[in-house]
Amino acid sequence: MLLDTPAHGMSEVAPAAGKDVLVPAPHPEEFRRRAVELARARTKPVAELAKELRISESCLRNWMAQADVDDSGSATQLTSKEKKELAELRRDKRRLEMEVEILKRAAAYFARENVLPN
Repeated sequence: MLLDTPAHGMSEVAPAAGKDVLVPAPHPEEFRRRAVELARARTKPVAELAKELRISESCLRNWMAQADVDDSGSATQLTSKEKKELAELRRDKRRLEMEVEILKRAAAYFARENVLPN
């Protein structure tokens, strides 16, 4: 669900432990890519660069690590493309599980309805 709250920098409501929680709007891919390029250039320390970009140092380091995986691949970590595909597959799985549950309940309901009392 999208919310219209640009002043707070929040954009989506995400399920977490059964509650709706505001999550920060993601930075555009181009911004991330450029930030990683600047950090890799090593003209400034990562902490200083992150402060200038108004993001946390850990956020920038995570982007750098993910870019390394995306660029060179890894036997133990997923690329961004693989993470996106996994999220889509999990979402589809949840939807299909819900559909199966609905069909089971409908079948049980109609099975009871067709039983005629003597």
